[in-house]
Amino acid sequence: MASTPGAAETRAVPPEQAPKNAIDRYFRITERGSTIGTEIRGGLVTFFTMAYIIVLNPLIIGTVRDNGFEGNFLGGGDAPNITAIAATTALVAGVLSIAMGVVANFPLALAAGLGLNAVVAFSVAALPGMTWADAMGIVVLEGLVILVLVLTGFREAVFKAVPRELKTAISVGIGLFIAFIGLVDAGFVRIPASLATPVELGIAGSLGSWPLLVFVVGLLLAVVLMVRKVKGAILIAIASATVLAIVIEAFGKIGKQTDETGAVVNPEGWKLNSPAFPDGGVVKAPDFSLIGQFSLFGSIEKIGLLAVILLVFSLMLADFFDTMGTMVAIGGEAGLLDENGNPPRTKQILIVDSLAAAAGGAASVSSNTSYVESAAGVGDGARTGLAAVTTGVAFLLATFLSPLVDMVPFEAATPALVVVGFLMVMQVSGIDWKNFEVAIPAFLTIVIMPFAYSITAGIGAGVIAFVVIKLGVGKPKAVHPLMWLTAGLFVLYFLLNPIKEALGV
Repeated sequence: MASTPGAAETRAVPPEQAPKNAIDRYFRITERGSTIGTEIRGGLVTFFTMAYIIVLNPLIIGTVRDNGFEGNFLGGGDAPNITAIAATTALVAGVLSIAMGVVANFPLALAAGLGLNAVVAFSVAALPGMTWADAMGIVVLEGLVILVLVLTGFREAVFKAVPRELKTAISVGIGLFIAFIGLVDAGFVRIPASLATPVELGIAGSLGSWPLLVFVVGLLLAVVLMVRKVKGAILIAIASATVLAIVIEAFGKIGKQTDETGAVVNPEGWKLNSPAFPDGGVVKAPDFSLIGQFSLFGSIEKIGLLAVILLVFSLMLADFFDTMGTMVAIGGEAGLLDENGNPPRTKQILIVDSLAAAAGGAASVSSNTSYVESAAGVGDGARTGLAAVTTGVAFLLATFLSPLVDMVPFEAATPALVVVGFLMVMQVSGIDWKNFEVAIPAFLTIVIMPFAYSITAGIGAGVIAFVVIKLGVGKPKAVHPLMWLTAGLFVLYFLLNPIKEALGV
């Protein structure tokens, strides 16, 4: 078990663990049992497992018109600004990941939040009269509210009020969740065309496609290398699978699954991007013109103060608990949690994450948040903030080298998520399954995360179940007051749509 937060910052260090240089000293690399090379490699693994956001975020928020008078795309105009959104997405992710590494010394990278960006695009910008600037203003407001909650100590207090075993369940649930994400993103598991079942294996139960072969080869290679304790196993697997994908595409001309509208036209194609050498070179000048295109209070005039408050609340609660779950999962995988399941420098982690939400809105790329894919880097050995700095630098380079990033297909990167999901699920032994009072909330947390495809939903189910069970068995005093408040907020969150309808919002 790792030491109490802060203890690692002050305890005496044995001579063999003495820092070797200034970088080692600042990030406490040797002290945490790592090396500079391991941290850089882990940071690169994290980057490659989350670099898809540079491609995916523009497709989600960049291809939808707002509901303002002119019905413009993000950034203004009658055509999507995909290039500008991609460059700015990478820029903000890079700056914030570096900030997390430097300020919090935690191996956690940040980028535009999937799910949150869809809410902004399809639920906020689509409201009557709303422009993209208004929608991004709501994102900034949400980030500022969370920042206030951090600075007042409220967010950290709520986090520490969650029982240790429920925190363990959150880590396990996220492990299953990211493994499921890896399987779905690779197309190994997908929604069947017939809709006869929720999901199916491959294409109509078959794995007979070249992209799926790349995924399987990458997964098996990662597993074998990891079992053999080869350093950099996950990064080697990603690189090898990418080379295999490039060769297959060069000779087979497989093509992408979807067309420009997102419709599936080639089920046996590559999921998001085709692995091929870029025709126009690997360097492209970035366009950061989206930065600052937000209206902080413009939404109030368009939809009213009450509607704005409800939108800020819904975004805030998702951000609030997603990050809590993610930093517990990353800290647990890295062995950085104390006996109560808290990571070191919790407040600094939460401050950077809160600023990320506001920064994402201010840069017009949607709320940025902590990425659970950081577990891939931790699974490859990362233990300090230097890994997050490395990921951030890679994102900054990607603003110029976006064609190079596009060479890595989903099928080559996602095996890392499945492998790390296994490593995180191993923590399930830390739950007392004979004590139903904690085992049932833990179980609900674990299963609802992947089944509902939401970290927030899983945490909410576990918290509500924990409070209800303690009340039902006559132990209300065993529940921390902030857990009562948290359960109440989750009830509101789950009933938000009926509440909006009742209020006519």
